[in-house]
Amino acid sequence: MSEVLILPGLFGSGEGHWQQHWLQDQPGSRFVAQDDWSHPDLDSWLPRLDEALEEAGEAYLVAHSLGCLLAARLAGRSAARRVKGALLVAPCDLPATEILHPGHIAFGGMPTAPLPFPSIVVGSMNDAYMTVDRLTLFGRLWNAETRNIGLAGHINIASGFGRWRTGYRLLDALKIRTGDRRRSGFARPAFAM
Repeated sequence: MSEVLILPGLFGSGEGHWQQHWLQDQPGSRFVAQDDWSHPDLDSWLPRLDEALEEAGEAYLVAHSLGCLLAARLAGRSAARRVKGALLVAPCDLPATEILHPGHIAFGGMPTAPLPFPSIVVGSMNDAYMTVDRLTLFGRLWNAETRNIGLAGHINIASGFGRWRTGYRLLDALKIRTGDRRRSGFARPAFAM
């Protein structure tokens, strides 16, 4: 079974975040740790992702917010060949994020190259970090399937997303699409969102 690498965004994914639940529910999943969650720097975050992919051999990526942009930066890098697919949830738009969190992020410009691996981009109609129009634009630029899940905010704890059953199904669908017909093995508790 392919590993699942979890890519949090700015400030990491704290206790209760749906990405934390994935660690508990999905055997073979792990966070790609960064030294500084409060001041993300592409020059230090990207090598960490390269190393994690090298260790995994091959993996699916499950990213949130700035983690989506980190995954998108793999386009054109040799490490991209190790990615079986990516679930990119609530990607942030750097100009909007820099307004909301001035001086925190050193990630350059928005990545625009097509992704060389199958991807699903998930966003919402009322995300302060990325408008629907920009979500559609980057989904197209990244050559990813785009899913708008309605009024879901930034798809994080603040917008009511703890354990996220729909996310599990999306990863299952991505695995089937990439030829990994085995189920992901997620526990699906009755109280999940």
